[in-house]
Amino acid sequence: MSFKDHFSTQSAIYRAARPRYAPALFAWLAAQAPGHALAWDAGCGTGQASLGLAAHFEHVIATDPSVAQIEQAEPAPNIDYRVERAEQSTLADASADVVTVAQALHWFDLDAFHAEVRRVLRPGGIVAEWTYADCHVTPAVDVVKDALYVDRLDSYWPAERRLVETGYASLAFPFARISAPPFELVAQWDLAAFLAYLRSWSATQRYIKANGNDPVDELAADFARAWGDASEIRAVRWDLAMRVGKNE
Repeated sequence: MSFKDHFSTQSAIYRAARPRYAPALFAWLAAQAPGHALAWDAGCGTGQASLGLAAHFEHVIATDPSVAQIEQAEPAPNIDYRVERAEQSTLADASADVVTVAQALHWFDLDAFHAEVRRVLRPGGIVAEWTYADCHVTPAVDVVKDALYVDRLDSYWPAERRLVETGYASLAFPFARISAPPFELVAQWDLAAFLAYLRSWSATQRYIKANGNDPVDELAADFARAWGDASEIRAVRWDLAMRVGKNE
């Protein structure tokens, strides 16, 4: 079964433009884990979550089926990046203390992946799956962003985007639930960094491929007026939905 590849063509943009997760998230996961020998980051992309795990676990195996994404991943001495599908990994049975999926679960064959998680996790091991959808800056910027997100790009989003927007609420989770505290996802960006993030969206890249022009460029003047001084750093916030469970 082939994977749905929406990011290989913009892997460099993806690495540079995506927000970083709060260190507190990984510290909390490490505190729940039965040990700190091995973490598996499935669907790692360019390694945003892998790096967070590397601060708390002796060894991190980070997998993604996209060669381009792995080639752009940020290296660390204790991260082993591998090109492979999450549903069929090379990890040993009962080897991982933690399995994470950051902003990638909606691309997986869910039943096959969860079976693989059960195989790979040691007894009492932790699985955490999280996602984020829409972002918020200021009311003025949000109006322009919504004109891009909804008005121009709505038909260019893959169907799986709806799973992201609902925080994976409809997806099965066959593990003993653990209540997780809320974690903020916040980036401090100037206007150029924010526009780079908008260009990293899969829908933006699909729009460009279909129409030959960049929808972010088409709204650049509106974004500039709404932002004000382009060099001003503003907080960009996302709602992070996370579900955590234990392998019993």
